Amino acid sequence: MTRRIVLLGPPGAGKGTQAARVSTDFAIPHISTGDLFRVEIAAGSELGMKAKGFMDAGDLVPDEIVLDMLSARISEPDVASGFLLDGFPRTAAQAEALESRFEGGAIDLAVLLEVEEEELVTRLSGRWVCSNPKCSGVFHVVYSPPIVEGICDACGAALVQRNDDKPEAIRRRLEEYASKTSAVIDFYEARGELVRVDSSGSVEDVAGRIESAIDNAIPA
Repeated sequence: MTRRIVLLGPPGAGKGTQAARVSTDFAIPHISTGDLFRVEIAAGSELGMKAKGFMDAGDLVPDEIVLDMLSARISEPDVASGFLLDGFPRTAAQAEALESRFEGGAIDLAVLLEVEEEELVTRLSGRWVCSNPKCSGVFHVVYSPPIVEGICDACGAALVQRNDDKPEAIRRRLEEYASKTSAVIDFYEARGELVRVDSSGSVEDVAGRIESAIDNAIPA
């Protein structure tokens, strides 16, 4: 039984952290489109150079190029027992195109991480960074606060909040995510391939819920 999984969820849901856990726990490669772009560009491949041209111009890489990269990666021997796909598809059209590339379909299960909006805003807006350009200090007012409020533990410089970490900016990002991704969620739900997982709580708790959801949907 293969475990070909798509991981979905809003900004702040913990997709990056949980993707690494799923990849390790189920011994399947974690495939992200961002990593694919970097690998192909570094290798100087034809697809990589095509993608680079669009990226350098500030344009989105066309779906056909992304799908060609994914098709090649998914055809490699190390994904024979499955994979975890992160960052794609972002639209229903992309989801449909991905399925059409593979006989019998490309995806076995879509895992949707769900968190209340206010919790997401708290997670994302609590980040403050060191104002010293030579320091990489990052803190969170709830989860990893500095010893002295507003001051970097490492160098003593003032902490600042980036514009895109402010609550109003985060709410706009969440609205944009919802408008773009709802059709993808509907696509996998209509196919009976969607499971919803509560992504609130500790990393360990969420990882346990995801593992149970995958095991229940795709028994070993």
